Amino acid sequence: MKLYLASASPRRRELLEYMGIPFETAVSDAVEDASGTPEEVALGNALKKGEAVSRLHPDDVVLAADTVVCLDDGRILGKPRSREEAFGMLRALSGAAHRVVTGVAVFSPSGVKTAAEVSRVIFDTLTDEEIRDYIATGEPMDKAGAYALQGRAGVFVERVEGSVTNIIGLPTTLVRRLLRSVPDLTGTLTP
Repeated sequence: MKLYLASASPRRRELLEYMGIPFETAVSDAVEDASGTPEEVALGNALKKGEAVSRLHPDDVVLAADTVVCLDDGRILGKPRSREEAFGMLRALSGAAHRVVTGVAVFSPSGVKTAAEVSRVIFDTLTDEEIRDYIATGEPMDKAGAYALQGRAGVFVERVEGSVTNIIGLPTTLVRRLLRSVPDLTGTLTP
């Protein structure tokens, strides 16, 4: 039985490799949706991605995830479509706390298991110049919430409450728990 990661994210691949779990990548063609609560969006998109790949590999295990960044008012910050949108997102995060929610879905011949991980991130206050300089690096343009904790924006983060790997894109402890519950896969989970 093989494990497939339903993601093109290099960060998710790196985290799964770090866990020492053998896997193959199978990118999903599922269309993501952004309607609902942050938890509903993250879990719903993870299910869509996993289902698309599971149809191609029904006798194997498929791991899918989706991460959303949301303000305390529930507003979801996706990937910015422009520098102006990235600026607005980073301005909203400046000096404030926000949540990072990752929905995880594991598909196997024995069924589907889902769970969500929530972490809280507190940003330091940023100047407009710091935001513009960060946007000029190009890093925020393909990141939910317009930042990467593991990248240059790590210096903006005052404090993290919860799983750091969740914020990077794959809550490794949660993933390990879900994968351990899959029959016939447990022998491959030892690094």
